[in-house]
Amino acid sequence: MDSESALRAVVDERVAAVAAKDPTPLAARQHPDIVAFNVLPPLHTRGNAAVEEATRAWFDAYASEIGYEVRDLQVTSDGDVGFCSFLYHVTGTLKAGGEVDMWVRATLGCRRIDGRWLIVHDHESIPFQAATGQALTSLKP
Repeated sequence: MDSESALRAVVDERVAAVAAKDPTPLAARQHPDIVAFNVLPPLHTRGNAAVEEATRAWFDAYASEIGYEVRDLQVTSDGDVGFCSFLYHVTGTLKAGGEVDMWVRATLGCRRIDGRWLIVHDHESIPFQAATGQALTSLKP
């Protein structure tokens, strides 16, 4: 499989894992020393075990299935380094009663190690209103 196809498969695995609410396949695709900047606190998480724990907490917060639609996926690779950037739409009902319906920007930095692509850097963000500092979760592509 060529690098672009393999990196697209990494994103496909992510979508399937979120749909299954199963952090195990996500953790298996992460480098042991991954750095993650997710939209949920804390500001950053380091290490596969900590990221897996945060992912499990995210999944456990949902009373419903989690909708996770990827759009505008762009893949770039050169040798053993690759990047996947995309928008994702996350939806669902939280156990606390709130509804989630927002678009998030994401970039995965990957390295091919021993022939396998691993995520070494996971960065997500939501635009914000500069005047108020409030997240703009209602923006749509």
